[in-house]
This record gives sequence, structure tokens and C-alpha cells, in this order.
Amino acid sequence: MSDKSQSPSVPQFVDRHIGPDPAAVDTLLNTIGVSSLDELAAKALPAGILDPLSADGVAPGLEHLPPAASEHEALAELRALADSNTVAVSMIGQGYYDTLTPPVLRRNILENPAWYTAYTPYQPEISQGRLEALLNFQTVVTDLTGLEVANASMLDEGTAAAEAMTLMHRAVRGPANTLAVDIDIYPQTAAILATRAEPLGIEIVTADLRDGLPDGEFFGAIVQSPGASGRITDWTALVGQAHERGALVAVGADLLAATLITPPGEIGADVAFGTTQRFGVPMGFGGPHAGYLAVHSKHARQLPGRLVGVSVDADGSPAYRLALQTREQHIRRDKATSNICTAQVLLAVMAAMYASYHGPDGLRAIAQRVHDKARAIAAGLAGAGVEVVHDRFFDTVLARVPGRAEQVRAAAKERGINVWVADVDHVSVACDEATTDAIVADVLAAFGATPAAGDFAGPAIQNRTSEFLTHPAFSKYRTETSMMRYLRALADKDIALDRSMIPLGSCTMKLNAAAEMEAITWSEFARQHPFAPASDTPGLRRLIADLQSWLTGITGYDEISLQPNAGSQGEYAGLLAIQAYHNERGDTGRTVCLIPSSAHGTNAASAAMVGMKVVVVACRANGDVDLDDLRAKVAEHADRLSALMITYPSTHGVYEHDVAEICAAVHDAGGQVYVDGANLNALVGLARPGRFGGDVSHLNLHKTFCIPHGGGGPGVGPVAVRAHLAPYLPGHPLAAELSDRHTVSAAPYGSASILPITWAYIRMMGAAGLRSATLVAIASANYIARRLDEYYPVLYTGENGMVAHECILDLRGITKATGVTVDDVAKRLADYGFHAPTMSFPVAGTLMVEPTESESLAEIDAFCDAMIAIRAEIDKVGSGEWPVDDNPLRGAPHTAESLLIDEWAHPYTREQAAYPLGKGFRPKVWPPVRRIDGAYGDRNLVCSCPPVEAFA
Repeated sequence: MSDKSQSPSVPQFVDRHIGPDPAAVDTLLNTIGVSSLDELAAKALPAGILDPLSADGVAPGLEHLPPAASEHEALAELRALADSNTVAVSMIGQGYYDTLTPPVLRRNILENPAWYTAYTPYQPEISQGRLEALLNFQTVVTDLTGLEVANASMLDEGTAAAEAMTLMHRAVRGPANTLAVDIDIYPQTAAILATRAEPLGIEIVTADLRDGLPDGEFFGAIVQSPGASGRITDWTALVGQAHERGALVAVGADLLAATLITPPGEIGADVAFGTTQRFGVPMGFGGPHAGYLAVHSKHARQLPGRLVGVSVDADGSPAYRLALQTREQHIRRDKATSNICTAQVLLAVMAAMYASYHGPDGLRAIAQRVHDKARAIAAGLAGAGVEVVHDRFFDTVLARVPGRAEQVRAAAKERGINVWVADVDHVSVACDEATTDAIVADVLAAFGATPAAGDFAGPAIQNRTSEFLTHPAFSKYRTETSMMRYLRALADKDIALDRSMIPLGSCTMKLNAAAEMEAITWSEFARQHPFAPASDTPGLRRLIADLQSWLTGITGYDEISLQPNAGSQGEYAGLLAIQAYHNERGDTGRTVCLIPSSAHGTNAASAAMVGMKVVVVACRANGDVDLDDLRAKVAEHADRLSALMITYPSTHGVYEHDVAEICAAVHDAGGQVYVDGANLNALVGLARPGRFGGDVSHLNLHKTFCIPHGGGGPGVGPVAVRAHLAPYLPGHPLAAELSDRHTVSAAPYGSASILPITWAYIRMMGAAGLRSATLVAIASANYIARRLDEYYPVLYTGENGMVAHECILDLRGITKATGVTVDDVAKRLADYGFHAPTMSFPVAGTLMVEPTESESLAEIDAFCDAMIAIRAEIDKVGSGEWPVDDNPLRGAPHTAESLLIDEWAHPYTREQAAYPLGKGFRPKVWPPVRRIDGAYGDRNLVCSCPPVEAFA
């Protein structure tokens, strides 16, 4: 499994990452019926795409990787990269601010695997802790924006603005197709708006909206509060004017400023968007941070992304769940309102708990201190004769220094401070929670000024009169003891990877090693502004360059962009590149995208977002793409064919043997091939999509390359391309080294602060380790398929009866015969101490199981034992021993409280309910609530903290 040149008494990292040891691997292989991992690969993968090993045993594309490092060696190299960075005082602003993360939150959330290894809460009964934290987040956003409904986070502020634009476009029914955008929004936000608007045919008119809405028909207007220049504008008149003309208004609101100034909802705005970064989440060279989007109740069902709501469980007790269109892209596909599949849950939890820890008074006090520091700077500048451009500001002071902007910047840099040069005549200085009196004095000195004795003469901005964060969740946990216990109590309500394997097909829930995680909180990485001078970040840039080199080699592509901060954004960026390529060649009519019926729903949603027409290609009974239907669709749309989107291995969990022929057919017709990288964990070291027919792929670093899922985000979705598409990779208006082409994320390198996780994983695994991980993942999946097939038929296999890294268990016949559903099995698994596999995707009535390479044989066997025991329970229902409507499966999950009743009226025992395989099977997990009523929650939408009386 690994290079044994080192002493066997000192295991390499690969032996820590991969669960089964050599003896366990032999057991896997014997059960599957092959003699070696290489024989398994030869039987599972088509010979035409399987990369042969070199003479010294290295897979093609991986020869450029350095030899595997130990954990301590990798951390030492990361420390050297970190030490080469400069942690300057950042007064750049532009949407990114230094913040003081309370240590209790850093230790108990960001550094706690109970929080960072959790998955999206699609099984709400075992996700109540993170759902409560997300409901707190939604409450923070709604209270501070003055709107009624907020979602459970967006990818970043720029993405949130783009979603606000498309939401308003949908909500305003009429011919208007033009959006008014104020000149004083952040440049990165303006760039993302332009990218999103172009393929949708939305025209953007940029104007100074302080002068009112320009002439013409508009569906909406977007403004910033405070603006990018720091100015505060009362947008009440604009909102009234827009409404009179049938348009909506979205405000990019700084939530810290909203504790002092009138929030968007109270001036009549329809939408608010922004970021919660300054609520305890480090800048991190651009991310990850939790963006937000809030609306009035009448637009709640237009809201993209995830929405946490309150429902009731089987006992009538309040319980949290994801509400409404949680996975709408899988249901509505190309008709979906958004392609977003990932949120920023871990960072949303951080922001929510920051608000809870400080409470309303604490947040207001922080905001007031920030504003006081800004006023002190303005007073000092005015006293020295420097013109302060805006007299109403919150944290950012814009100074007019004719012809001296660069001189001021350099003087500030000499004092260890980075300021923002707006143009040759203007410099802005942004204060934040970390700004001190000493910093104020130093930045004033850069202008040739000194602190003033008096206050700035500008008007007061504190005009908010409404209360906020009045719920007890924002007053009960103000001491470290109470916050620590609150976070522990919430984590105990969840199942994350620290308690159980999470065998979710398509999601690749593998080990997120502590050594991989360690560097992300180092200040040299975490406290970097994304627009800091390049001279401050040579270590980060070297790390990024290493990753670009390593990932292109692994995938067989030529260039890669790390900007997309989710898989959905990587898809979008890849399709934009394809369309730009066709358009520049004059093939403007190529707008058809072929997508197999089995594909991830985000594929179709992303294609629609770039203006493509989706044409569905049928699949055969065995799950493979129907080659005849593909050829017919290619012939029918040949002159208009833009792309084929295909997932490989397929969404059905098999290596399709026709993949090379499929790619060739599309290329012969002049189309491009997009290979969805969601299942790359089954390819690394074995086959490279950039070599077997792909022109572009997105990768999920939060799947294959060990960035944790964090309860549903962060994610990173880099997009890799062949050389002919490289000119069309994402650009950024504020990164000189990137092109000026389309921008898909607010920061040039997306969620850069978590890239050290993937760097460490690849660095410690090395070429042989990465290949071993892939092979063991495939072996584990085939082992499960063999063990469970007689109990739950495996729906799809490849030509030699093999699956890839996941397998689909078909329960449709069982459901028809017994009435027991996949929901029943999923909920019952919680009683056995397991998280359920993926339900009803890609085929309704099935379970998709992916064990990953990190789970030991003992854990895999325990899962199989639980599934076999559940099948025995199903048989009792089928035989009539237990009624369909009263059995351990239909009653699952069972809480401790549900067992502590005087009269037990069920046909199964309490012990069968709670300990189906005995008390010694595995540590007991007690779900905190019983099965939740989803329909009730959608009918009675409650999306902020309910009153405490609800839990009486």
C-alpha cells in the first residue's frame, strides 16, 4: 500500500489516512474475488483509459509530485511558506476586514471535528445541533437587515449580489430586462454581476443612483450601504422611486454597520445581501466566508440556497429541518432558480455564535468603537488640511490627496499598514475591530497628519431605533463557560465523522486529518486581505502554484483556476469557458448542452445559467449513457452542439466502458466535453479525464482532496482545462496576474485560506499514496456491494460486475412488497448509530453508498451488519409479524424520551428500538428528536428562532 523504505515502526501518513491495513485489504479482495488492487482496477476500468504505471511504479501525471512527507515534515514546509508572508495591518476594506475571533469559538467550532466533519443536514433528526446554529444565523441576518426571511448562507458577498439580481428578475413580472447598479459598489461585486448578467441577457446600467433611477424600464436596482468609498447614503427616496416604477431594490448591507444605521428593510428595500465575514471569520486571503441573502416573506419561495425552518417531530415537539427548495436543482434541473448546492455552514455557524457571544449590546459597542476610530482618522486628516470626501461614513474614510495617493500608500506600508488606493488622487482607510489608537496614529502619520484633540465635524450616523437579537439565544451564552457548554450540547445532537462513517454516495466523506487542518488558523494565512500587495503573500502564492501544478498533473489538464468557491461555481466557470471559446471562434450558434438523465442536477442548472439549452440523453437499463441516443442527439444538434456534460465514473457508480467513444462523438461534431469531477476519488492515479476525452472539469476539493464539508460548506471547486480553453479561465478586476475575463467569486483565489488542507493532503500522500487511496476506495465499495447484494440488490455494475467507489442499493422491490421505504431505512440507521447513505439519488427509492478509503474494515463491516439486521426487520414487516405502520423502522429514530413512557404499546420491545444489535454493538447515539414532519414545516414556514415557549 505504501513505500516501506522507512521503518515499519514509524507509519507513514498514507497508513494513517487509509483505513484498511494490508490484512484488511486482503479480506476485501478475497470477498470481491480478485487477487490484487491492480487486478481490481483492470476489471473495473476500461482498458482504454487506465493509465499504465511507469517502470518505477509511478502513475502518469503524478511523477512531478514530491516524495510523500510525514505530518511533521509537511507542517514544517507549511510553516516556512507561512513565515515568508507578511501580516500587515489591513485597512484596505472593500468588503474584507480584520476581526477578533473569540478563542472559545475558534477552539470549539473551527478546530472541532464535531463541527467541521459534519455533512449537509439532509438527515435532520441527527443534525439538530447545526440546524439550530443555522437558524441562529438566519435570525442574526433578518434582525440586522430588518427583513423577514434569510437563507442559511451564500458563498460570498459577490455571489449573493448576483443571486439578488436574478431573484429580482424572476420576481418582477414584465418586459423589463435592465438592472441599475450604483457606481459605489465593490468592484468585485460589479464584476460578478456582469458575468452573471451577460448569458442571461440582462443589461446593466451603472450610474450614480443618488441622483435617482435613470430613465428607462428597470426590474431592479442594486446599491451598497455603506458604499465601497465608505459613504453612507439614505436610499429611502430611491426605494420609493423604484417601487413607483415597478422595480425592486437590493441593498448590500454591512451587518456591523446595521447595528447603528437604519437597516434596509426599514427603508422599504426588497432584498439585502452581503457577508458575515467580520463576525469573527478571518479574511483568509478571500475566504471562505458566509455570505447572506434576505428578503421579505412574499419572496421566501424565490430564495435560492438552503433555508432552515421549524417543524414538528412525531411526538409534536418542535424540530429543525431544511425547508422548501432545499435541493431544487435536483428536482427542477434546468428550470432551477440557482445552481448553488453548497453553502458556507461552518462559517455561518462561526458568525452566528460570534453574535450570540457578544449579544446586541456587544455588537453595537464593537460597531461604535470601529466608527469612533474612523472619526478619529477623519478628524486628524481634516486638522492637517486633508480633504475628507464624505462626511457620513461608518468605518471607511476617503481622503483626497491630489497626485499623492501612491506616496501615502508607500508611507503607510513603511509603517506596516496597507491602505486602499482608489485612484491617483484618493486613498481610503478602513477601520475594523482590530484597529487601535496606535494604528490610527500610524496611518495618520502616513498622510503627514497627527491625531486631533476634538471630534470630526461630520454628522452622526447612529439612527437605528429598532431592537435586534432579542431572542434568548443572543443573551444566554455570554460567558465562556456557557458558550462552551452550548456548543458541546449542539454538537452532541449531531452525527459527524468523529462518531461514525458517513457513507453518502457522491459526497466522499473521508478523513479530514488534523495535520491537514492545522495551518488554516495560522495568522500568516488567516489574516491576509485578498487584495493585499503581492509582496505580502509570496508563501500563499507559492502554495497556490504548487496546487495548480499538482492538480493539473493528477487530472491530465493543462491549466487550472482555484477561484470557484464551490463545485457549482466550478461547473459554471467551466461552461462559461466553453461558451467563450465557441463565441470567439464565431460559433455563436452553439448553445445546446447534452446531459445524461442520470447527471447531477447542478449540471443542468449551471448550463441554463450560461444560456445553454439542455437536451437530455437517455441512459440504458444498466445505467450507462445510451450511445445510440447520444449519437442521435449529436446528429440532430450537430451545428448547435456546445458541450456534453458527463460525470465519470457515472452518477450510477460505474465506469462506463464507452466513455472514450462518447467523448469522440461530441468532438467530431465540434462540441466540447465537460467531465464533472464529483467522482474523481475513483480516478486519481488510475485515469485522467484531461487525457481520456475531457476538455474541462471541475474538481471538488471538499470531496477528493480532504477539505471538510463543515456541515454543508465550505467547498472549493477549481476548474481545470485543456490548453485551448485556458484563455477563458476566470479572471478578476483586482488581481493583475489574472485576466480581465469573467469573474465567478469575490476573491481572486476563492476560499484561499483552506487550500493548505489540500496542499498538505497531497504533500503527505505522495504519488503512491494517492493511487492507493483510490484503489482502496474502489475495493471498499465493491466489498459492500458483495456483502449486501443478496439483501438489497445492487442496481448497477460495470461490464465485469464491478462498481466504482460507490454502489446503489435498490429498495424499490422491497418497498413494493413490504411498504418499508428508503426513508424508513435511513431513519432506522440512526438507531444503529450510523448516518444514512444518500437517499433516492440518482434513482428514486434507492440508497447510494460510498465508504471512502478512510474507513476501517471493522467500521465497514459494522455498517453492513446494521444493514443486514435492518433487512431482517423488514422481513418481519413483510411477513406480517409487525404492522406496516407500527414497527421499529416506521417508528425510527427513537429518542431516549420516547422509550421512557409508562405504557409501551408497540409490537416491538424497547430494547429492539434502542439497541437492535445489543448494547455492545457500538457506542449508542441518541437522536434528539423523532421523525420530522417535512410537509408541516413547508406549510407553516418559520425560519428564525422560535419563542422559547414553543419548546415548553
